Amino acid sequence: MSTNKTPGSARKSSIREANTRQIISAAETLFAEKGFSGTSTQEIADKAGLPKANVHYYFKTKQDLYTVVLQDILDAWMHDADIFDVSSDPEEVIRVYIRAKMHHSFTRPKGSKVWALEIIQGCPVMGKEIQKALITWDQTVMKKIQSWIDQKLIHAINPQNLLNMIWSSTQYYADYEYQIRALNGNKRMSSQQKEEAIEDVTRMILNGVIK
Repeated sequence: MSTNKTPGSARKSSIREANTRQIISAAETLFAEKGFSGTSTQEIADKAGLPKANVHYYFKTKQDLYTVVLQDILDAWMHDADIFDVSSDPEEVIRVYIRAKMHHSFTRPKGSKVWALEIIQGCPVMGKEIQKALITWDQTVMKKIQSWIDQKLIHAINPQNLLNMIWSSTQYYADYEYQIRALNGNKRMSSQQKEEAIEDVTRMILNGVIK
């Protein structure tokens, strides 16, 4: 029996995917700018260019949509860390991971801001499943870092402190985008400045970690 989708079902699936992505993108921007409480479903629909009924069709409540936005951000960051499963060379892993994180900060700053606002407020809306996923992933990565320490490939440091340093250094470029622009003559960072920032952050962290 064939499991191939008919042209009609494939088209519906494509439309659904496009609409949900539009809604998530619009919600991410508004949640970053106005917070969860300050954002209405109607505003999200308007920004997405879709009827409010469509938003409710794909996401029953605003909280459901907010949870999906947070999960989408976490999934993207976890994908940035795929290099931990690919390479056993700490220098390569850290270098690739920092570049991926910095790229996300430059290209998707709103997502980082939504996450930061939720954390700063004590995670009032974030579901327990997302918190559990974050902790499980964090523990997996820390085990990899600890293995480098055990093999004497890097200095004996607290693995969590290393991750905290990488996160704070890379996500700063998203969370404090306005401040960076203000200190840069009210101009967005150029491609050259972004590359210099990536190299500088990478070098400073590696110099404190690699033996």
